[in-house]
Amino acid sequence: MTDPKPLRVGMVGYAFMGAAHSHAWRTAPRFFDLPLSPELTAVAGRNEVGVRAAAAKYGWSSVETDWHRLIERDDIDLIDICTPGNTHAEIAIAALEAGKHVLCEKPLANSVEEAEKMTAVAQAAAERGVLSMCGFSYRRTPALALAKRMVDDGRLGDIRHVRAQYLQDWLSDADAPLTWRLDKAKSGSGSLGDIGAHSIDAAQWITGLNITGVSALLETFVKERPVGGDFVGLGGHGGSDGPRGPVTVDDAALFTARFEARHDDGAGAGSGRGTPAGPIGIFEATRFALGRKNAMRLELNGTKGSISFDFEDMNSLQFYDSALEPDAGFRKIIVTEPSHPYTANWWPTGHGLGYEHGFTHQVVDLVNAIGAGEQPSPSFADALQVQKVLAAVEASADNASRWQNVDEESS
Repeated sequence: MTDPKPLRVGMVGYAFMGAAHSHAWRTAPRFFDLPLSPELTAVAGRNEVGVRAAAAKYGWSSVETDWHRLIERDDIDLIDICTPGNTHAEIAIAALEAGKHVLCEKPLANSVEEAEKMTAVAQAAAERGVLSMCGFSYRRTPALALAKRMVDDGRLGDIRHVRAQYLQDWLSDADAPLTWRLDKAKSGSGSLGDIGAHSIDAAQWITGLNITGVSALLETFVKERPVGGDFVGLGGHGGSDGPRGPVTVDDAALFTARFEARHDDGAGAGSGRGTPAGPIGIFEATRFALGRKNAMRLELNGTKGSISFDFEDMNSLQFYDSALEPDAGFRKIIVTEPSHPYTANWWPTGHGLGYEHGFTHQVVDLVNAIGAGEQPSPSFADALQVQKVLAAVEASADNASRWQNVDEESS
């Protein structure tokens, strides 16, 4: 058996997401049989000292201080974009037009207009065999992938409710420093796009239904923050007496949503009274929920059953089957069995996985798709749909929470 052909990766950015992606590229071929062999060929960053340190730490063979040079290199097959949102469109478009496959972190862009341009270029590139994917990594959490399988198998019947929360607390300190995530020009939005985008993507993916309209409220609790300080993790602590700069994004986002109706057999699986209306949803994203570290939660209620997931207990899924256990309530499924998504390639039953495994599974799915010449999921078109929901939420919040149809928001 011959060794698989190499897939030579060039990554742009090397901070939080860069570390997670580096780990994934290194780990995936050691636990999964892949049609191509990922190689950590080069990493790019503007700070030469910083990027060289990251390359040595994470295992990259070479460095560039200009992402344009990375794309120009003949020894790079794929560009992995781990930079702030304001740079995604330029890098992704240049890479695709240069014939490089692209993995781009979420959200896809900072505006619908940028996302539409990226999607158009991606679709044209796909016709030439150049593929792209957006990095909504929570899709690769085994418990959420199992939830998707159960919904697709009809275990919940028709979905009536979607209830999504993403709760963190790392910005609760009013003196946490002013990072790029709090600058709309760089990040596009605050909690809405940073973490709320994950909830939107997960909800649409698992249900198989797009959000069609929203009514929203955005809030910024702390209007100014220290421009410097001690940076720890995503946040840190700045001096309370030093200069402060404006926070230009939301700290918290709330919105109700309507999903499209399912159009399959023309009748609801639960009622038998004609085509059901689409599910209704409620979404919350905040980085001010003290005590919640990474509570990415999703609950679906259908005509036959319900599922509930919380990433702070990421190796389990709560499931209620109204036919089998009408009086018993939810039961807990430990998602570590070989029959569950992704888990057969890891540890014995009951030995849980962690945050980093979602990125490894993302690499596995991407490399398998490239090897097969098939469109990876989520595509840029899928990510564009999320971008349209984000824009509709902002438009509604800017208009006294009035109902905003997603397909009416184009910029």
